[in-house]
Amino acid sequence: MTYCLAMRLDEGLLFMSDTRTNAGVDNVSTYRKLHVFRPDDQRLFVLQSAGNLATTQEVLDRITRDLTGPGPSLATVDHLFEAAIYLGELSAATAARHEATLGTGATATFILGGQVGTDPPDILLVYPAGNYIRASDDVPFLQIGEAKYGKSYLDLAVRSNAALNTAAKIALSSMVSTAVANLSVGPPYDIGIYDRDSFELRHARIDGDSPYLARLSATWSEHMLAAVHALPSLEPGDIQVLSPDHD
Repeated sequence: MTYCLAMRLDEGLLFMSDTRTNAGVDNVSTYRKLHVFRPDDQRLFVLQSAGNLATTQEVLDRITRDLTGPGPSLATVDHLFEAAIYLGELSAATAARHEATLGTGATATFILGGQVGTDPPDILLVYPAGNYIRASDDVPFLQIGEAKYGKSYLDLAVRSNAALNTAAKIALSSMVSTAVANLSVGPPYDIGIYDRDSFELRHARIDGDSPYLARLSATWSEHMLAAVHALPSLEPGDIQVLSPDHD
């Protein structure tokens, strides 16, 4: 399983991915799921992946190959949505070749983010079928993989005017809560921060034994316990008391 998320903010973009992949509890490996392509100094693409690892790696290889070829590539698109169409076609075609033996297990899902020229930075989710959607102004984030456990953090805290450093704390909290709930998601965690119009990605890796992760988890536990104690108690009239034989 995988968990990747991306946020589109006024200051730029933020990406976070775990690195755990497994074929059973006794076969766990680490693979990068956050990939960066910078064909020239006026375009930058960040790709996050979930799904079949072989399909993902073949798609990445084809993207790299196409950068030096005469046909369509990330070096020739004029807009980010054109890059999403190109990526979707590559992914769907790759999965289709293996469908007879793997069925839907050959598919992959991607988050594509970045900036091309003077267009504003954006993030798009590319489905296995090859189509895409973009994040909305009301919900300026996208998730792929094991999304349900960490979504509440994003729903409550993410706003388009959040500072990138605040967004990084939110994203890491979302990731840690997901890893606690699902052992198929885990560190190291890759984080990428893109400042608007910079065409450079600040990229870092956070290991599982990071002191910051320990402080983050301890702080969350402390405040969650304080919140529980601050919740109002049930008072007479707040609930309906049922008799023992009530259906």
